[in-house]
Amino acid sequence: METRSIAAEVPMAPRMSEDPAELVPELAEVSAALFKVTGNGSVPRSTISLVQLRAGQIVGSTYLTVLHTGFLRKAGESEERITSVASWQDSPYFTGAERAALALVEAVLQPSAGGERVSDELYAKAAERYEAKALATLMFAIGQVNFFIPVALIAKPVPGRSFTDPWK
Repeated sequence: METRSIAAEVPMAPRMSEDPAELVPELAEVSAALFKVTGNGSVPRSTISLVQLRAGQIVGSTYLTVLHTGFLRKAGESEERITSVASWQDSPYFTGAERAALALVEAVLQPSAGGERVSDELYAKAAERYEAKALATLMFAIGQVNFFIPVALIAKPVPGRSFTDPWK
């Protein structure tokens, strides 16, 4: 089993020296479409950002965690809400709808010992909180962050740099 060193310095340069979006310019069209889909207004932007922050935490991506924390701060979210995303199950700062969304992203990204990741029960709870279009949008928001997880983990853009320029 590989162990992680707590003494190692983390480089402040991306692993992949060239911007993947410049190497594959067709990505811009896909990315714009994903942002348009998730920004259709049926799910609050803050909920989408909370879900995407949780995804970054689950997969262990500092880049995604810092990125979505920044989005939430710029949107005026409280530090209590932002910092308690990792422990949302016992946090008093989230609505029932937000809890359903966070449960969905966890179910999608974490293996289930009991078989199916998204159980009928979890789906029913989410469907109680979200109309059909909003639930579909939430699924696409989870898919959107999942689309970018390989970039975050393989190319390793530098955390804290501009969302549009992490390769400089």
